[in-house]
Amino acid sequence: MATVVRIGCAGWSLPRDSWPQFPDTGPHLQRYAQRFNAVEINSSFYRPHQPATYERWAAAVPAGFRFSVKLPKTITHEKRLQGCAPLLHSFLAQARGLGDRLGCLLLQLPPSLALDTRVACGFLQTLRKQHTGPIALEPRHASWFEPPADALLRSFEVARVLADPVMFEAGAWPGGWPGLVYLRLHGSPRMYYSAYSQALLDRLAARLVLEAAAADKVWCIFDNTASGAATENALYTCRAVQEPGT
Repeated sequence: MATVVRIGCAGWSLPRDSWPQFPDTGPHLQRYAQRFNAVEINSSFYRPHQPATYERWAAAVPAGFRFSVKLPKTITHEKRLQGCAPLLHSFLAQARGLGDRLGCLLLQLPPSLALDTRVACGFLQTLRKQHTGPIALEPRHASWFEPPADALLRSFEVARVLADPVMFEAGAWPGGWPGLVYLRLHGSPRMYYSAYSQALLDRLAARLVLEAAAADKVWCIFDNTASGAATENALYTCRAVQEPGT
């Protein structure tokens, strides 16, 4: 595959049952990064981190490792994408502490936030003036899964996340800008808890290989972390992607 498939978890906490599959010394992030090539930082959604914290995280991982950083809820849920230029500036100034380990920004919108073209364009214009790298958007209102929303996201080179469980028919496929494919697997049927079967993960791995043949960047993040299932699911998917058909 010409495109690197990035597989990891939402956070780098390692369940005790999975410890034997990781190096036995060092902080969790350092150990995690020896088996995975990506991670999603979700804590940034709830609170800011100092640039020095991001710098420390970047220094703990190999050169090829990348972080996806979730935008704060003050921007997406409280301000609802309006009048948040100063908040964006502060967040990006912090996240840039990752340097070249910053792989993607993730925006998760509240289910109540419908597409308002004027608001979305204004926000994405502001964001794109400050950040030119990959951006993935996880909307949860039906209006974001219509052709006008896809066209808008493509114009700003923003990918629409394929999230599981799928809430709308069009959500079964990635949308927006096709240069980035970003999957978020929250666990099904019980979100954040349920583990995925090996049969499903085999199909997922085959799909990731196909996506990597067409997209410039492919991410697959497991967010079923509440039960510790994410780590094992991600490890299995890594093996399946590296060894298709086994």
